[in-house]
Amino acid sequence: MNINGSVVLVTGANGGIGRAFVSELLARGASKVYLGVRNVHSVDDLLSTSDKLVALQLDVTRPEQVAEAAKVASDINVLINNAGTATFTGALSTNDVSGARVEMEVNYFGVMALSQALKDTPAFRSGGAIINILSILSHVTLPVAGTYSASKAAALHLTRTMRAELKSRGVPVIAVMPVQTDTALGAALPEPKLTPREVAVGALDALAAGEEDVFPGELSKATAQAFKDNPAGVQAYMANLVHAIA
Repeated sequence: MNINGSVVLVTGANGGIGRAFVSELLARGASKVYLGVRNVHSVDDLLSTSDKLVALQLDVTRPEQVAEAAKVASDINVLINNAGTATFTGALSTNDVSGARVEMEVNYFGVMALSQALKDTPAFRSGGAIINILSILSHVTLPVAGTYSASKAAALHLTRTMRAELKSRGVPVIAVMPVQTDTALGAALPEPKLTPREVAVGALDALAAGEEDVFPGELSKATAQAFKDNPAGVQAYMANLVHAIA
């Protein structure tokens, strides 16, 4: 699929990866890009750069905002589910499940709710496309971010379900699974890191090439290959990064 002339909604458009998507979409000729953000003023600087950008108040955990976004952005033919959150908690080392619930609400239920609300738009019909920004942790768990890993694994299965449901329409549903990226969310993770642009470019290149699963950037590709070659070894390494419990 060629982005040129497309109308796109990017959730989490004020974050590092979201901003990289906006820049790359404009560079590739998108005719309109909706910036889905909780606070529309967080993208004032972006709006000043192009009349093709439209700020859209959108917290994917709030049903009324999801419904309103579906009305406003009814003309999209590409949906990029990029909004995400992480609490960096383990399953047993935390004293409650509030962080895990937030991660599931944003990273899984938010994707599902927004996708359901937009399923009658051109994005979900022949010629449209869906891009879900997941994580390498959709495949392997990082115990220091254990509940986040669980939410991204759930989102990967959701992505595969959406892909199956939309197959008869010929709509690609792309799973983008980067490793640690240089964003505010990834600040606590170790170097080396991907740049946000590598994620955006990798995702849009995969869309153009007709790929379904993408590990953007050489760092993600190398990690994915290592996991394919030795999943137990990679998981064993990840298991060393864990919150200790008494």
